[in-house]
Amino acid sequence: MLESVGSLADSPWIYPAVALSVLLDVFLPVLPSGVLVIAAATAAAGTAVGHAPDILGLILCAAAASVLGDLVAYRLAWRGGARLDRAIARSRRLTSAQEHLGRALARGGGALVILARFAPAGRSVVSLGAGAAHRRARDFLPWSALAGITWAAYSVALGYFGGQWLGASWLATGVSVVALFAAGAGAACLIRRPEPRK
Repeated sequence: MLESVGSLADSPWIYPAVALSVLLDVFLPVLPSGVLVIAAATAAAGTAVGHAPDILGLILCAAAASVLGDLVAYRLAWRGGARLDRAIARSRRLTSAQEHLGRALARGGGALVILARFAPAGRSVVSLGAGAAHRRARDFLPWSALAGITWAAYSVALGYFGGQWLGASWLATGVSVVALFAAGAGAACLIRRPEPRK
């Protein structure tokens, strides 16, 4: 896979591939968008300067696609109507996440949105939950933008510096992906941690 991503990294198609993967993973959390971003950055670390994707461009591409995906999910959930409300009501996890998100956004604490961007399926739950609960876009979207930039910068940095230190190899990509998954596991633990009683 690294070889195919490496050859893709030599072409301008890397940006649409990254953008599409990141955009769609809000609806299909099983898509390996983080792995693709890391692999592209790892390949860029080992490619000649004139042929590598621009690292800043890769960050901006992934961040913009992340925010756009969040916005699409948010708007779809906003207009979802009674059918979506019933689906959320049947899921204890979605109901709990929606309530938690509502409290966090009401307090101005959008750190939950940022943490959820790293947690497995957290981005989907938060974006759909914010839309279904009819949270104001001005309360949600700035945090979504910050989450997208943070996640994209972290993922690209993992791939790029992993490639610099370990060479553009499977080892560098694997170590970087493990670090991304570890961040996701840590974010999930922080999200699930009960709030302190007052």
